[in-house]
Amino acid sequence: MKATVTVELKSGVLDPQGKAIQHSLEALGFAGVEDVRVGKVFRITLKEGIASRAELEARVSQMSEKLLANMIVENYAVKIED
Repeated sequence: MKATVTVELKSGVLDPQGKAIQHSLEALGFAGVEDVRVGKVFRITLKEGIASRAELEARVSQMSEKLLANMIVENYAVKIED
């Protein structure tokens, strides 16, 4: 099975990297870009048969909270795929 974890800054948290990308896009002539937010995507391959789908989702959530996301300033979403 595969899990995808998407990590993004919480709303209201400044994103200087996103602002830099937004300004660069405008400088390149891409008008109308209102906002850019930068995030991370993790694709994790899990061994088959070690746990139920719900247990895998809980396990990946634990991974996210302990290592992949900074829970003070970031949110994450987990998607388990067959």
